[in-house]
Amino acid sequence: MTRPRVLYTDPPWLIEDGRLDSGLATVEREVLGRDVELRFGPHEDGRYQITSPQMLERADGCDVLVVYRTQVTEELLDAAGDGLRMVVRQGVGVDNLNAGLLARYGLPAYNVPDYCVDEVSTHTAALALALERQLIPQHQTLVGGTFDIYAGGAPHRTNRRTLGIVGFGRIGRAVARRLGAFYGQVLVHDPYVGRDLAEGYGARAVDTLEELLAQSDMVTLHCPLTPDTDQMMDESALSAMKPGSYLVNAARGRLVEPEGLHKALREGWIAGAGLDVFSPENPHQDPRWHPVLAHPSVVVTSHRAFLSVEAEASSRRRVAELVRAALDGRTHGLVGKVDAPDPVR
Repeated sequence: MTRPRVLYTDPPWLIEDGRLDSGLATVEREVLGRDVELRFGPHEDGRYQITSPQMLERADGCDVLVVYRTQVTEELLDAAGDGLRMVVRQGVGVDNLNAGLLARYGLPAYNVPDYCVDEVSTHTAALALALERQLIPQHQTLVGGTFDIYAGGAPHRTNRRTLGIVGFGRIGRAVARRLGAFYGQVLVHDPYVGRDLAEGYGARAVDTLEELLAQSDMVTLHCPLTPDTDQMMDESALSAMKPGSYLVNAARGRLVEPEGLHKALREGWIAGAGLDVFSPENPHQDPRWHPVLAHPSVVVTSHRAFLSVEAEASSRRRVAELVRAALDGRTHGLVGKVDAPDPVR
């Protein structure tokens, strides 16, 4: 009898010192057992070859695909063949799952929608407060040899300022509880939740994005990537932000249009930005991001808002448990099922 085959396309936790070490898959082997053949995507020169012919070869005959940053395509699904039972996203976002394509193939898909709420909300707060208190220019000035309390400018009292939250799912609500404690008022815009929900978190819902942008001193983004939100923060939206305000994005890189953001910073429409996500993921691969990265009023991190020792351990175990359940035929009622192109919030 052929052993079930599972391909993890690009698991970052297998990489140590720039090399793939399959011996690090301890959690996966513990949960899945010896009866499962574990495969891992091709890795070369410090990177997974996510679009290579070798990836398609390794998908051949697989029962389950576990993707991280790899895009689900017809080629990948066809390479796996008719025995493919399920696709799992090792993370929260589902835009690379290509849910519409999976629906046409009749394949169920799952993500892990809530494993890093603590981490992302904390990271969002860290970026926001670093901007409010001008921590980066203060640090750079002092370590550069100058003691100057006004480096970066004089900050404002946050309890007289307004926090605006775009997207009020799990993470947006956690941000309202945590970061909202520093602000005098919290506004929320999310067309998919009822207005009363915001009240339960000490916030006030507004009907339009434009209304939120015009009134908020700090805007944080927590919405999924959909056709409606793709590059929602373009030049027009950024020019509508309150003068002197900040923008923080720890959700999806394509929510913010880089050229528009650069213009907003250059023209002084906004005071600064905190970014954890970009499109492409590594902003050094797209010259449009270069002037944004170089701007003194920008704080950036390398898509790590989700990261903690505990979150990574939880994600790995929960994904492995999803895979084990699929192989055992126990998928009814599992948390994280993605049923349609509309992403899980």
